[in-house]
Amino acid sequence: MTRITHMLALITALVAAPLAAHADSWTLSGEGSALHYGSIKKDKIGEVNTFGNLSGSVSDEGVVTVEIDLASVETYIDIRNERMVEHVFGKDNPTATITAQVDAGALDALKPGEMSVVDVEGTLTFAGKDVPIETAMVVTRLSDERAMVSTDGMIMLTMEELGLDGGIDKLMELAKLPGITRVAPVTMRLVFDKSAPKGSSAEKVAAAAMVKKDEPKEEKVAAVSGGDAKKGKKVFRKCKACHVVDKEKNKVGPHLVGIIGRASGSVDGFKYSKAMAGADLTWNAETLAGYLANPKKYMPGNKMAFGGLRKEEQVADVIAYLAEEAK
Repeated sequence: MTRITHMLALITALVAAPLAAHADSWTLSGEGSALHYGSIKKDKIGEVNTFGNLSGSVSDEGVVTVEIDLASVETYIDIRNERMVEHVFGKDNPTATITAQVDAGALDALKPGEMSVVDVEGTLTFAGKDVPIETAMVVTRLSDERAMVSTDGMIMLTMEELGLDGGIDKLMELAKLPGITRVAPVTMRLVFDKSAPKGSSAEKVAAAAMVKKDEPKEEKVAAVSGGDAKKGKKVFRKCKACHVVDKEKNKVGPHLVGIIGRASGSVDGFKYSKAMAGADLTWNAETLAGYLANPKKYMPGNKMAFGGLRKEEQVADVIAYLAEEAK
């Protein structure tokens, strides 16, 4: 398995343990959580990379579901991020999902400040394949409403199980590298919160939708203040493989300079899909909110590989960031 599998294995254990006692109210927190994997090229150059967007929940029956946004891979080299999405994960595979069944009362006795090592079994689903996962995680109860799960040492995973060897071969070819390791160490720190996030994400999107294309830039930024531009910058990391906001440079996707108030399909030099070229939309907070949440559903036939932001709060935050930064 590669980066995907590492991440999934870690997350399964994380969700399974601390959330067991009150499964219906725990969600994965983007702040404080991190998943890193290592790779080695040319036999002697080591690098640490990550995925920027994880989401998870546990049902009241103890069913754990975690999604990994594959487009959020961060190798800290833009062209490599693009190649990972296109050639390794595949544009038709925007997410990987991990599921597990946990004992809803197994760790109910774990008090704040206590920790335990748990073994978790789950299934990773990627590109139509189901891969069994087993791993050990250290569970720490930080408070009644917060828990942290981290790897017990490193997890060593191979790339063959998910059928990604061909993608790695392609990376080697494009980068003219003699070799890239097929086994990677993975570490993870995942934080789960029981309490609901402050503020209503639905209200944030509603506030963002007040933006009109003919409003001055200052009013546009004020109108999306229901979102947090600082948080939006972090969420935007998953978009950086395909888009830039600070210069008029097209990548896998068109640049986003001046996106607020811009007509869809209007960036010079970018080859749009027929769906986008004929959409006749104006990008304001309302249209962006719909598109960012589910690009394929909002505009069938467009070619953006990203599967969408699952949380309304993240949508509002990204819109606020674009209104502030993509000028």
